[in-house]
Amino acid sequence: MALSFAVRRRKPELIGPASPTPRETKRLSDIDDQGTLRANIRFFFFYRGEQESGDDPVGAIRRALPEALVHYYPFAGRLREVDGRKLVVDCTGEGVTFVEADADVRFADLEAAAGPGLTPPFPCMDELAFDADGVSGILGCPLVLIQVTRFLCGGFVVGHRFNHAMCDATGTAMFMNAVAELARGLPAPTVEPTWSRDLLDARSPPAPSLPHREYDVVTPLPPSPPADDMVLRSFLFGPSVVAAMKRSLPPALRDTATSFEVLAAFLWRARTAALALRPDEETRLVTVVNMRRHVALGLPAGYYGYACANPMAVMAAGALLSGSMGEAVELVQAVKASVTAEYARSMADHLVLHGRPVLATPNLFVLTDLRHVGLDRVDFGWGEPVYAGAARSVLWVSSLVTVKNSAGKNVVAVPVALPRLAMERFASEVETLTKKV
Repeated sequence: MALSFAVRRRKPELIGPASPTPRETKRLSDIDDQGTLRANIRFFFFYRGEQESGDDPVGAIRRALPEALVHYYPFAGRLREVDGRKLVVDCTGEGVTFVEADADVRFADLEAAAGPGLTPPFPCMDELAFDADGVSGILGCPLVLIQVTRFLCGGFVVGHRFNHAMCDATGTAMFMNAVAELARGLPAPTVEPTWSRDLLDARSPPAPSLPHREYDVVTPLPPSPPADDMVLRSFLFGPSVVAAMKRSLPPALRDTATSFEVLAAFLWRARTAALALRPDEETRLVTVVNMRRHVALGLPAGYYGYACANPMAVMAAGALLSGSMGEAVELVQAVKASVTAEYARSMADHLVLHGRPVLATPNLFVLTDLRHVGLDRVDFGWGEPVYAGAARSVLWVSSLVTVKNSAGKNVVAVPVALPRLAMERFASEVETLTKKV
């Protein structure tokens, strides 16, 4: 029986910067305001709260948030469109939404209900990251919502909803770590944020130099299955499973393939098989690649905008499934390696020339790695989170996060959403893999 509990929320409040901030208009980059990013994303940070402390997490975070918004003052503004659907943020200082809540449940109950590793789907998820009236849009709405919910045992969860056009997962981690550092008593964030969005603007005139299959104009598929036919499950991959996957590869790949690459190849193939696509149907894999490492782009350490490329691998379903695991891994590696500083500039040019399009969604699978962006380090004074990552997965997006299994060992968790029958087939593929180890 699913765990159920009551959540009592206080009235949402707007929290602005603690001191005056510039009243100005800032342009988002041409990579920030692509169509796919015009969405609100939810993350959860779960804490046991076992450390001795006379403070209250709601109070600590509530006090730190205005101070953090002095440094990240654009988050306290509102997005609007100007000519050509270009997004800008009016730095009005109106504030972000903050919600205080209490739940009549213990952390141990959540863990018991989740099984090995606290992972999505979370019980009463919508109650733990409540969308207050008037805050769930994209334009003219608060850009951040933070709900802190206490548990009966002293543990708590921070539900964080953010506008994806304003930042990527790394930028989200920067902001939340800034709030956490200030909550712990630091005088200022360790990493000072910088805007610098012009560094990822299109050239003048825009001149794409590379193909960008991720933004192909393709015939849309029939509507997604109804919500009551969708199933969300998280799958755990321990070190022994990943090592076995690498041992199955050709010798040239065994020492070079990363855990992300082998998991991406396996998940793409297993998902394609589970969806029972026609052999001639194209299936698409996007691996989200952080571009901050490309020195030629000049992105400063405090850059918190969307700085990711979305390179896409495209293959007929039949060819993907009849080929080897090694061939799929090589394709993932090639797609990742295609991302260079020139790729970033070409992508910005393409987006501007084509009206800021969305990703090509038919048979799309987007996989993003959240294990190394800093979400797991967000410590408000009660230790690092037991879980830090996406609140859920949707049909075409999954992420990799690190959690502890029942033995206390770090494993990779991947939340997956699929139609019910497809989920049964996908789970069978995963079970077959793990039995081989």
